[in-house]
Amino acid sequence: MTTAVKYVTLLALALAAMVSCDNGKSLQRYLVDKQEDDRFLKVDIATSLFMAEENNFTEEEKDIFSTIKKINVVAYPVKSGNEAEYESEKAIVKGIIDQEKYKTLGKVKSNDMMMTMKYLGEETAIDEVIVFASSSEKGFGVFRLLCDDMRPDQALKLMNTLERGDIDLSKLSGIEGMFEAM
Repeated sequence: MTTAVKYVTLLALALAAMVSCDNGKSLQRYLVDKQEDDRFLKVDIATSLFMAEENNFTEEEKDIFSTIKKINVVAYPVKSGNEAEYESEKAIVKGIIDQEKYKTLGKVKSNDMMMTMKYLGEETAIDEVIVFASSSEKGFGVFRLLCDDMRPDQALKLMNTLERGDIDLSKLSGIEGMFEAM
């Protein structure tokens, strides 16, 4: 094989690899990138914390939580002087979750708070649920729930539970301070 043929072959392989990669920005990459950024509040939650004896969940709610493997949370609080950065970061997240691969489950607006719930996976077996909540007064938060075949009806019931405030996040270490800061 001549040198020119080797270079052309390597170039073709490199181009094929680049074309096959997803050029869209992923939410996972965004969350990982923000882990070291001190402007963001972040926490990973094991769902076993929700299954404590003192929680008064119905059997249906327990079934829903059993489909969730892990929850990643990243929040950006609005502070005096960071409004422009807040808007920029919020636009980045919205751009990511507005990609076609993220399917909308629902949206809720309450006072100054807007909450959007999206998912990845099949309609009958959701692999990832994303809850994006934002408030011009408090900031925004992204909740990424890694799921094991959650059904859409379960995800909607989870959204209703979050909207009603039935989940007491203050019992979970690390979360209480995050939302007080927001």
